[in-house]
Amino acid sequence: MPEPSARVSSEQPWVEIVPGGAVDGAIRPPGSKSLTNRALICAAMARGASRLHGVLDSEDTEVMVAALRSIGVKIERQESGQTLLIEPPTEAKQAGSDRGAGEAELFIANSGTSIRFLAAALSALGGRYRLRGVPRMHQRPIGDLVDAIGEVMEGEIRTESEGGCPPVWIDSRGWKDHELQVAGSVSSQFLSGLMMAAPIASSDGDSAATCIAVAGELVSRPYVEMTARVMRSFGASVDLLAGDAASGESLSVIVGSDPYRGTDYTIEPDASAASYFWAAAAISGGTVKVNGLTHGALQGDVGFCDVLERMGCEVDENDTGLTVTGGKLRGVDVDMNQISDTVQTLSVVALFADSPTRVRGVAHNRFKETDRIGDLACELRKLGATIDEHEDGLTIHPPGESLHGATLETYHDHRMAMSLALAGLRVPGVRIRDPACTSKTYPEFFADLEQITQRPHRWSGPRDQHPDASDQTSSG
Repeated sequence: MPEPSARVSSEQPWVEIVPGGAVDGAIRPPGSKSLTNRALICAAMARGASRLHGVLDSEDTEVMVAALRSIGVKIERQESGQTLLIEPPTEAKQAGSDRGAGEAELFIANSGTSIRFLAAALSALGGRYRLRGVPRMHQRPIGDLVDAIGEVMEGEIRTESEGGCPPVWIDSRGWKDHELQVAGSVSSQFLSGLMMAAPIASSDGDSAATCIAVAGELVSRPYVEMTARVMRSFGASVDLLAGDAASGESLSVIVGSDPYRGTDYTIEPDASAASYFWAAAAISGGTVKVNGLTHGALQGDVGFCDVLERMGCEVDENDTGLTVTGGKLRGVDVDMNQISDTVQTLSVVALFADSPTRVRGVAHNRFKETDRIGDLACELRKLGATIDEHEDGLTIHPPGESLHGATLETYHDHRMAMSLALAGLRVPGVRIRDPACTSKTYPEFFADLEQITQRPHRWSGPRDQHPDASDQTSSG
């Protein structure tokens, strides 16, 4: 098993969640990061302008916006930033062809979607680029994607860190072939990036369809289906077919040569973010409705509600949203491969069950913003739980009356901060260090949590280190 990530400084600011009774209310989380960054790629490479409504304004999406602007895409914020007007360069390949001998250096921070989607898109567009990020990004494998691109790209693409990790350097004259194969076991974003790049590669009038075969297991398939649906909204032709089992292929994707076309597109609320509020109902025995999401959503993470139902919650749905009501919680044995971004959320819910919970199928979670198996296990143990680590997940043994407060690290991972905070809804003394790390995908999370619980958190450190804190009493 990998070693847990390095601990953060004890001097970091923290937020302490104040326990109380049942959490009751309704909320609409901000727009989906996954949908926003996919729509940004399609709109930036389309023929004609697009308007994206309900976009997420966060670190991850701002990284993508800044990168696209740096290659010549005009992006204007409207309606307090909730709408983006996107105007691609006049010529389809202008952004990549006017560089001469120079190269564009793009800073990607720790945004996995940005570096993976951009590496594929820019390789198809053509030009010279170097994509770099924070130190943790330079530990996140991208070699499978780079290898797949290298087989079809005219030019050179390489990684600069050990283990096939960023920075990524690209010197491309576009794609020369339409047959690709990519491994699917590390991240579905590799496949999604190649899918979105295919219409860009055909933008010079090439009429051939692109075929992408997935070698071996494909993790998080709902995100691939999401990618296909977003691409179709921008005029692309995409078919997902069964792979050649005899060759060890789990999926085959056929992308037609139709170009992206500008459109008006509305972003759904973020289903991964919604999981925290559904979990709040489960943990507290309350009732929380998330507006704007149903089982018909593009995002597979709405399936988190089904896992809560198995654990003893009641789930209701109507045309406007999904409601979870907490009940007596029981442990489950669940494969979360398809909804892996909600593993941390479920693990905190499992602390309050009457029997162990086994999470399976998420070995790839070790390679995200932090090791979301090893580091998660470390923090749950601080609360009194017994945790068994497995190669593909973990088992959470609820501590019952031994559950207690603790100061918990986030490893600068937004999902660690948001999920671990939920334990404080019932347990006194749960403090979350570096709460501002939620700005990656949900800058207003702690303010929204205060709003729905109707009680303030306790904060340490200067107020300006907590940009989403409401004007409530603080303590340190």
